[in-house]
Formats: sequence, C-alpha cells, structure tokens
Amino acid sequence: MVLVTVTDHAAERFRQRVRGTLDATTEIASRVARAHASGRVGQDPRGAVLVRDLERRDLVYVCRPEHGELVVVTLWEEGEDAAVPKRFTDALRRDDHRVT
Repeated sequence: MVLVTVTDHAAERFRQRVRGTLDATTEIASRVARAHASGRVGQDPRGAVLVRDLERRDLVYVCRPEHGELVVVTLWEEGEDAAVPKRFTDALRRDDHRVT
C-alpha cells in the first residue's frame, strides 16, 4: 500500500464535490490508497499520477509522487453531471496564477 498525503486545496475541492464527510483529508487518503492498490492509476504528460476513485468513477485525484509517497494536490470530476461544472473550475484556473 502506498503512503498518501493530502493538501488543503484538495480537501477543499473534495468537500465541494462529495458531501457527508467530517474529515476530508482522511477520506481522500483512504480512497486514493484503495484505488491505487486496485490499479486505477494513470500518468499525466507532465508527470502527475492520476488516480480514479473506486466509488465515484468520475472523480480523478491528481497526485505528485514525492519520496515514495503520493501527495494529492487537487481533484476534478469528469462528465456532464459534475457537482462543480468544468466551466467554473476553468474560470478559476485563468484567475489563479498558482494553479497550472
């Protein structure tokens, strides 16, 4: 099993999209570890590790590999039924110079 850490940004995005959790950080770490162990892992062209949630197939965690662990830096939803539509996250990306 892989060690997973979660940024505050990823936890906030998770809370926006997945309701009913008291501790988003722990929930994300558990979900990413289970999905990673199940092989639901892909590679981003820029070197990020993409992990697809087992429970919500539309949820993708963007992770940065660091010293034998995965750091979940953000997440997004795919598809037309997203809790936060892509047009809103794309608009934020243009305004937030920290997001690439």
